[in-house]
Amino acid sequence: MPLDQYVLVQIGDGEVDLKPECEHRMRQVAEETDAAMVYSSYLERLPDGRLEPHPVIRYQWGSVRDDFDFGKVVLINVADALAATEDFTEADSELLDGGWYYFRLRLSMSNYFVEIPEMLYIATRTDHRSSGEKQFDYVNKASREYQRQMEEAFLDYLYEVDGLLPRERKLINLDEGDFLNEASVIIPVRNRVKTIATAIESALMQDTDFPFNVIVVDNGSTDGTSEVLAGYDDPRVNVISLTGEEGHGIGGCWNRAVLSPLCGRFAVQLDSDDAYSSPSALSTIVKLFRRAKVGMVVGSYTLTDFNFNRIPPGVIRHEEWTPENGADNALRINGFGAPRAYFTPLLREILFPDVSYGEDYAVCLRISRDYYVGRIYESIYNCRRWDDNTDAALPLEKINEHNLYKDFVRSIELSARIPRQRNPFDELEER
Repeated sequence: MPLDQYVLVQIGDGEVDLKPECEHRMRQVAEETDAAMVYSSYLERLPDGRLEPHPVIRYQWGSVRDDFDFGKVVLINVADALAATEDFTEADSELLDGGWYYFRLRLSMSNYFVEIPEMLYIATRTDHRSSGEKQFDYVNKASREYQRQMEEAFLDYLYEVDGLLPRERKLINLDEGDFLNEASVIIPVRNRVKTIATAIESALMQDTDFPFNVIVVDNGSTDGTSEVLAGYDDPRVNVISLTGEEGHGIGGCWNRAVLSPLCGRFAVQLDSDDAYSSPSALSTIVKLFRRAKVGMVVGSYTLTDFNFNRIPPGVIRHEEWTPENGADNALRINGFGAPRAYFTPLLREILFPDVSYGEDYAVCLRISRDYYVGRIYESIYNCRRWDDNTDAALPLEKINEHNLYKDFVRSIELSARIPRQRNPFDELEER
């Protein structure tokens, strides 16, 4: 409904009940901050009638993913909206999402959005899937046309803000550095006594014509994992033992392995509860490095249960990746795929953020900015989903924490791509 200078818009499906003060509060914040759009947290009505808080997060420069959660109701400045849609065509409004993603990217180019951390309305929950189910929406073949449209909208946005990467990238110098091993399988671990042996065995079974080793970084395990590691007498298995009091996340564990003189020329990911699905996985990765001289290689994986039985959606190939647009489109989506492998001299320059979520995404964005990324579209990795898996069914607070961090990482990446005299992180404070 129109509110003079502003319009209140419902986005998404479901019944919405505005609290009496909702319109007043949104307009008040919009006027006092000169925001082009404001949005707020809300209460969700569950099937049993209970109300559950649904907090939203702050919009950053890097909040460019198409699934950013604005809630169900937003207040938009009409003048800013008209300016952002001057060159809209009929085709833009006929996009599968009604043109919402294209519109809000255009609106954000010269304006900013304000999040109100108050529960201003009640909305009926319409999507009851777990986070583990939702996270693969963007690789679902049924939504491929939708994703293609979102990619085109995002690439158009990057073009407008001068954020597209150059088509030509650097090639790595394969002769850089001296290494005892051609490759190292890196396994950070903490309290994975049920799965660590299977992971290590899948690495040791690799059939290669080059020397490789396995570096396990034990981050203060207390459940018997350390004892399992102590039982290996294979010289290819190297354990870096931490007390857990160093405060390292997964990224810090990776850094300890990569900076070790034991690390090979190529550092290859293996999570402590996953396994390579083929004895040729490591050779396939290294051959691609050697042939294409890329900065990193990303494979494909199969989702399985604890016993390695395939579960939906099955093989995750990231077929949305293209050599032309993949590194740009990676800013829109939440991941690169697995397993990931890196050219060690390059990784030693960059290093991982010392966190336990998004550390890989940050490094992959940084490498893909300057170097080519090699892709393997056959599944060479089994990614387990089981009771102790941290991604299976996250609470909303944890999802928000993860999204906030990845949006921060994207903000850093955009800042590096599009240098400005003005710091985008200070936009709200400046006003």
